[in-house]
This record gives sequence, structure tokens and C-alpha cells, in this order.
Amino acid sequence: MGCGSGMMRPPMDEPGGRQVFCVKFQREMRGLDEPPFDNHPLGQRIFENVSKEAWRMWLEHMKMIMNEYRLNLGTREAQEFLLQQMEQYFFGEGAALPADYVPPRSK
Repeated sequence: MGCGSGMMRPPMDEPGGRQVFCVKFQREMRGLDEPPFDNHPLGQRIFENVSKEAWRMWLEHMKMIMNEYRLNLGTREAQEFLLQQMEQYFFGEGAALPADYVPPRSK
């Protein structure tokens, strides 16, 4: 399961691009250039409803989830868990932080 296509430029560098009403920011914003992953309805739903900026935020959140839960994305269980978290992050109550998660301190 791929979760993006590498480095993305900030939205201000891409005037006139595809716009979506972002479910995270509740306003029109620059949309993704392509669905984040193929052959899954959630990928298309994200493509239609999530801005590039919200997707960038998810990628950072996803890294934290993968590290905190020590997910092995080679397993179906880990992939399904991550899809559930993604759905909650964008379309539900928001993805929950792990119970013992401590955010990193700023230096």
C-alpha cells in the first residue's frame, strides 16, 4: 500500500490546480494530483475530499502511528489498522493517539 508519491510542492507553487473542498480545513484548497493509492475506495474518497496540505499533515501523523505502534506494513493487519486510522483522521472523529504517546519536546 503506497501512501503518496514522494515529495510534494507546497500549494502556493501550483496556481490554478485542481481544487477540492477539504474535509479537514472545511474550505476550498489545492487537491491531490492523483489518488494516494489504487484499488481501494478510500483512496478515491481522499482524492475527492482532501487537500494536499491535509494529506501532508496525515503523512506526519502516519509516521507517528507507525512508530508508536511499531507497525509492519508487510502484514495485512497493520495495513487494515492504518486504513482505519486514515478513515478516522479524515472522515471520523480523528485518529486517536496511542495511550502512552508523549509528543517530542521542542528544543
